[in-house]
Amino acid sequence: MERISKHISYKEATQSPTALRYGITNHPDDTILAAMKLVAEMCFEPAREWYGKPIHINSFYRSFKLNLQVGGSTNSQHMKGEAIDIDTKDNAENARLFEWMRTHLIFDQLIWEYGNINGPDWIHVSYKQTGNRQEYFKLIKTT
Repeated sequence: MERISKHISYKEATQSPTALRYGITNHPDDTILAAMKLVAEMCFEPAREWYGKPIHINSFYRSFKLNLQVGGSTNSQHMKGEAIDIDTKDNAENARLFEWMRTHLIFDQLIWEYGNINGPDWIHVSYKQTGNRQEYFKLIKTT
């Protein structure tokens, strides 16, 4: 089976319980697959190497139909294979990983996704072949 990168299998990058539940095909074309390999090489693998432990992939590629079903943004970089959502399974560790990524990587967007001031529930990171904006911000629910 093809790999996206050293630590990401094709299955990990494309599997989705929502896609399975609704019978949605979630397979990227060659252009999207190349973008996925690039974000893995430039963002995921350096972070995984620094962290030194497995990092869970919450979401990587999403077909248009899958993205619609999960309520993703209409211009989501997940549909282009340019974004990956990752999680160490510990908010404080996610915060450490976010800060390392913010200061050591080139990226388009780095988003602290929900959680609280101590750590995000997961991290969204995207990378484009050209025009990376180095945007980073925190989305925190205040309820």
